[in-house]
Amino acid sequence: MCGAVRYEVRGPLSPAHACHCGQCRRQSGHFIVATSARRADFILAKDRGLRWYRSSDFAKRGFCGECGSVLFWDDGGDEISINAGGLDQPTGLAVTKHIFVDDKADYYDIKDGLPQFAGYDEPMQDA
Repeated sequence: MCGAVRYEVRGPLSPAHACHCGQCRRQSGHFIVATSARRADFILAKDRGLRWYRSSDFAKRGFCGECGSVLFWDDGGDEISINAGGLDQPTGLAVTKHIFVDDKADYYDIKDGLPQFAGYDEPMQDA
């Protein structure tokens, strides 16, 4: 938002998903929509404001320390997760699924007909 963090993706983005986990909800104020890029295709052009928060034993979350924008989720693997709201438009993305639905907030329903998963890839029993 403020320009203190700038990045480029020079390769394809994964299909977008909506994450309803408690950590994403608490960090963003709602659920987030994210995509990912191969680490080799991700270029961090400006990182003056980039701060990392170790949110679990296996992952950290990147955000701008100057404006507070929620930017990345990184588990150190071959890909980095990028919050779709921070991408320049047009993104060419469409949400394809909902994950961690078992942890979603109680103040909204998911009624778009997309696949829903209890966790990352565990299908919902009654979805």
